[in-house]
Amino acid sequence: MLPDPETPICSAKGCRSAAVWVLAWNNPKVHTPERRKTWLACEEHREHLSQFLGVRDFLKEVVPFAEWEAREA
Repeated sequence: MLPDPETPICSAKGCRSAAVWVLAWNNPKVHTPERRKTWLACEEHREHLSQFLGVRDFLKEVVPFAEWEAREA
C-alpha cells in the first residue's frame, strides 16, 4: 500500500515509508552557513542517512518531523 500523497516520505533510495525525522544539512562549499537543506527519514533510515551526511561534515541537526513543522509554521 502506498502512503497518502500528502504524507512526506523518507529520502532513502527506494524507501516509501512515512518520514518521522528531518535531517538539516548544508554543504559549506556550496551553501552559505545559515542555509539548511533537508532530507526526510523514517525510523529505519535515520541513522544511515545521518552517518552519510555526518562523515562529510554536512549534518547540522536531526529533528523530529513534527517539531520541524511546528518551527516552520
